[in-house]
Amino acid sequence: MARTDSVKRATPPFVRAGFRADIHGLRALAVLVVLVYHAGLPLSGGFVGVDVFFVISGFLITNHLLSELARSSRVRFADFYVRRARRILPASLTVAAATVVLAFIVLPSELVKSAAKDAVATVFYVPNFLFAVRGTDYLAETAASPFQHYWSLGVEEQFYLLWPLVLLGLWKLAKSASARVALVASIVVASLLTSAFLVETSGPWAYFSPASRAWELGVGALVALAFSRITLLPRAISAVIAWLGIVAIVLAAILYGDTTPFPGFAALLPVLGAAGVIAFGGKAGDAGPLRLLRLKPFQFLGTISYSLYLVHWPLIVFVDYLGWVPSEANAMAKVLVALVSVPIAWLIYRFVERPFIRSDSRRARTPRRTVTWGIAASTTVAVMALSAFVLVDSRPTDAGREAAAIVEPSLYPSFTSYVPSNLEPSLANASESIPVLYVDGCHLRSAEQTENPECKFGDLSATRTIALFGDSHAAQWFPALEQEASEQSFALYSFTKSSCPSVAVKVTRYNVRDDACEQWRTNMTDRLNEIKPELVVISNLSNYTALDGDPVTTAAWKRGYSELRAALDPSIELAVIADTPHFDETPTLCLEVHLESAEECASPRTQAIYGPFAAADAEASAALGATFVDLTDYFCDADSCGVIIGSTLVYRDSHHVTVEYSTTLSAALWESLPLS
Repeated sequence: MARTDSVKRATPPFVRAGFRADIHGLRALAVLVVLVYHAGLPLSGGFVGVDVFFVISGFLITNHLLSELARSSRVRFADFYVRRARRILPASLTVAAATVVLAFIVLPSELVKSAAKDAVATVFYVPNFLFAVRGTDYLAETAASPFQHYWSLGVEEQFYLLWPLVLLGLWKLAKSASARVALVASIVVASLLTSAFLVETSGPWAYFSPASRAWELGVGALVALAFSRITLLPRAISAVIAWLGIVAIVLAAILYGDTTPFPGFAALLPVLGAAGVIAFGGKAGDAGPLRLLRLKPFQFLGTISYSLYLVHWPLIVFVDYLGWVPSEANAMAKVLVALVSVPIAWLIYRFVERPFIRSDSRRARTPRRTVTWGIAASTTVAVMALSAFVLVDSRPTDAGREAAAIVEPSLYPSFTSYVPSNLEPSLANASESIPVLYVDGCHLRSAEQTENPECKFGDLSATRTIALFGDSHAAQWFPALEQEASEQSFALYSFTKSSCPSVAVKVTRYNVRDDACEQWRTNMTDRLNEIKPELVVISNLSNYTALDGDPVTTAAWKRGYSELRAALDPSIELAVIADTPHFDETPTLCLEVHLESAEECASPRTQAIYGPFAAADAEASAALGATFVDLTDYFCDADSCGVIIGSTLVYRDSHHVTVEYSTTLSAALWESLPLS
């Protein structure tokens, strides 16, 4: 984030010279709402603080560039990038290096490797692209990366790389201030429309892509370009607009939440709010928010806002993971962690950030020395991350003794109390224990896909056919069904898609209505009516989000079954498999730190099973004459659901079954189906 509010006195009339205490205080407000949000306090839209930072950065950087263009009609690119590097890199790389070390000490191997990849992306200034590709949901904090907040720095650094070139081109192309404003406004509108489009089609890219965020920095640039005209408004009107800007930011922080389609048009509220404060706060004087924002606490937080933004998130992630801060039970403990980050941020500002900003050495400021230092420091952090990635493999991943394999699965199983050396799959390979459907393209993973390819398994010459229909929780039963279908001379068709239930309910993906899911369901229902298998086996995740942002109700779930039954040919029988247990975290992460006490990773049965939906599945099945298959007792005893049975790992993540355990249940599943 840009760290300076000052420009030289000899500035053109469109630039307000001097330190802006209101902008400094606005930084404090931005980092404060982010801090409160991450601390778990009831400020569900605190993520909008990042959008405020974007507007501030766009304004200050454009302000600086315009003053240089007005003086000389050129941009000294080397000096510009040197200044950006000296302001951004010291604190950023210091925190990144410390985060790599703490990640190696605190996190389990799988998360260390993930964090190491994130660190490398961070030092190469592309973490936002990594998170977009990975499909990370920033608003969800399950196993969050300690580097996840660096996405916003990636967006800003990408903006800094291109914006001087763009602004210089506009300066040469358009000779009047009005024309320049119009051209920048067109860029802002194009980026805003891109953001709105991506919100509807790809949530991760909407959130992390510079193309969908550039308009927010561009709004700050527009304020800088139009500043001389803005300041002509009367002081009273300026004060009202500036205060409305503060209100807009606070309202967004209060009213927005995890289900808000963001950024898109929803981001207009905090972005325009920040622009209003920047544009009119100076002219408003004490009648505006300056009276509040110049108070010492705001000025102090504004001073350390960059370092505070950098340091608070990894601290919360690490302490939260260690279990010192229960994510749901003790929000005040997270507040204490956030408070502790304030003095740490001050130390980073005082001894890392400020010395580089205020260095008087001309030699130290030369582009060559700065580039050399930047490359050396970035390379050091990257080497540290890669070393952590390699060294973490030396950690023990089992208790050093074997366990007996499962001969035949049993009801109310006995759980293995340690991590056996013959565990299948191993902790390291658990995430790769996925059905072959994922490998051969038969399982749809992309949100936009609406047609499964022709995927036929089992006995391909058989005259009797069955079909599997549902989301990834149906796909996890494919290994069991495929094994028995081959042995029992059945052909097996598979129609599955991630995050899309076969039950006819309207759901959201990335906080917007998933129209592609509804189209897929319709298309696959038509395919099933063409094939006419004698049995369709259905299974689905049982906690989808409805269009209103709340969980799908059991009543809607049961209606969805009725609609599905009505859409299928009456000759097709249905079997519904109850959903499998869910865990708060991926069991393998827990097992790695409990090699001798695997029972610590079990979940209470009442917590692991969504009782109301299990009942809804059973009731809907009975009402429709479908067979209800409940295999929960193969996963749980009377009290808890364990994670290792015999030498088999049951779960590959927090809510999907491994191929190995699915296969052990093939006979039990097949015998429960209405196949004579």
